[in-house]
Amino acid sequence: MDDQARQDIIRISKALGHEKRLSILQWLKAPRSHFPVQTDGSRVGDGVCSSFIAQKLGVSDATASDHLKLLKRAGLVIPKRIKKWTFYQRDEKGIKRAMKLLSGSV
Repeated sequence: MDDQARQDIIRISKALGHEKRLSILQWLKAPRSHFPVQTDGSRVGDGVCSSFIAQKLGVSDATASDHLKLLKRAGLVIPKRIKKWTFYQRDEKGIKRAMKLLSGSV
């Protein structure tokens, strides 16, 4: 295993090492079921507004932002800026890559 793969595994492990971040990934898998309709952006096409994620987690926007940044660094979510809001959706390719790395397949 090369050094880059090791660093990726560390980032992924950190991101998955918290119950709230695991919840975010699970909710984003079926955003219509877990989040209300948004004024801007489609929950499926654009992602879920970070404020809705914070509200569902029961944390401040800043705390949700910290969780989402870790998930982004690990390649597990994709942010999209619309107006003054940031929307997040799962990065399915990144999740598949993470699964391979963690299983030792890469």
